Amino acid sequence: MAIDLTAALNAKDRYQRLLQAIGRVIPYDASTLLRLDGETLVPIASVGLKADAMGRNFARSAHPRLDIICNSAEPVLFPSDTTLPDPFDGLLSADADVFQPIHACLGCPLRLDNQLIGVLTADAKDPHSFDHLEPRFLKAVGAMAGAQMQTVNLIEALEQSARRHGQIAADLMRDVQIGKEKQIIGSSPVMARLRREIELVARSDFTVLVQGETGVGKELVVRAIHAESNRKAGPMLYLNCAAIPETLADSELFGHTKGAYTGAHKDRAGKFEVADNGTLFLDEIGELPLSVQAKLLRAIQEGEIQRVGSEKLIKVNVRLLTATNRNLELAIEKGNFREDLFHRLNVYPLRVPALRERRADIPLLTGFFSERMQRRLGLGPVRINTDAMAVLTGYTWPGNVRELENILSRSILKASAEAHPGEQVLVNPIHLGGDLSSNQKPVHLDFQPTPPPLPSGYSLREATKNFQRQVIKRVVNAKKGNWAAAARELGMHRSNLHNLATRLQIREKRKMRPQE
Repeated sequence: MAIDLTAALNAKDRYQRLLQAIGRVIPYDASTLLRLDGETLVPIASVGLKADAMGRNFARSAHPRLDIICNSAEPVLFPSDTTLPDPFDGLLSADADVFQPIHACLGCPLRLDNQLIGVLTADAKDPHSFDHLEPRFLKAVGAMAGAQMQTVNLIEALEQSARRHGQIAADLMRDVQIGKEKQIIGSSPVMARLRREIELVARSDFTVLVQGETGVGKELVVRAIHAESNRKAGPMLYLNCAAIPETLADSELFGHTKGAYTGAHKDRAGKFEVADNGTLFLDEIGELPLSVQAKLLRAIQEGEIQRVGSEKLIKVNVRLLTATNRNLELAIEKGNFREDLFHRLNVYPLRVPALRERRADIPLLTGFFSERMQRRLGLGPVRINTDAMAVLTGYTWPGNVRELENILSRSILKASAEAHPGEQVLVNPIHLGGDLSSNQKPVHLDFQPTPPPLPSGYSLREATKNFQRQVIKRVVNAKKGNWAAAARELGMHRSNLHNLATRLQIREKRKMRPQE
């Protein structure tokens, strides 16, 4: 352990080497290093635990054993017959799906200058595994582990002060807190690459266009950019361009003067003014009306805005971050989006990968959402059956992370009906129900559509779109206008079918009322 303190290792390697060194002298089945974040313990390294354990956060108030360790000045060895629940019951990698409680548990509070910074735990199924360990030895181990954690923290702080030269450890990556805590969860190569790009572009003042499918977490990426930027102390304002009527979009962005239009009873600053010296996030930028796009272009180019009803130009210093799930280049071809505005927004494009492109992150996300649902519903420990996890990781997830969260929420609620209060809730494939089946089956249409003849001058893209329109209309008509049934027949998520039909101009986009 002492040698590792001076080794040139990254944070992840240091933590793993620490646990491996401890394992040579403490006969544990599982060990975890947790960092204290407010009143919550966040796992940063583990040996012998299932993959989804690293996606869970452990609130002190919900885990009495961890709270006792945090409040103790000395290492704690719990009696094997204690009735206190162990936070890692059912999470040991050697466990089968049948619940097997942990019998031996010890914990060391990690302190620096009498300040608690984390906890080291060790668990074993044999109730006598830790009987031979002396308190003085455990105290030394805790001191060394605390020193190791502090060394890593100092190294990471130096990396950040040197303009984050090199990759920051993934476990410190957190989304800015706006109303509620949000996290970017994932350790797959594509997510590691995305984090590096976020870190790189955050320290610039570039306009960023974040693209990706519905439900992949584009908003989390945007908030992470702001949180890592030089403007993080300033405001970050949010505007969903798809949620405002065209008649109010101008006023929302640039403000208005009293009497500028019916209902304008007083002067009002727009988003650009309020976000001065900060960041403005325009979500669903592809839905912005053409009539407003020219003004937005001027605001980006000149740093000037003009309130509706006013001739006065106002200088603003705003960093613009945008997101969309639309193909803006296709929108340009159709005349629905300005090409010059696209190039201004696309200074640094970021693509958020779909969940099917990072299946290795599904266990982490599953653990994170399971822990959150456990707290929300007041349940006992929530565990995912091996077969259920296999189903989750094998699904294609057309609705991405948002769909995963929704399905897990429903499944955990169903599984909780079979458990008594406080008991472990085990999610089996049966609890997933038919949610994951529609996208796994091949589509069998009751007709054989033929591609329409290709008119003179038509591109392959336009011919393909016409063919898609024909198929969707035939299936919707066959299902008597039931879009949910049509989506199942076509092997698509309902929201994705709605979005495709809107882009193909088969159905109109829903108009939002001003109060929405």
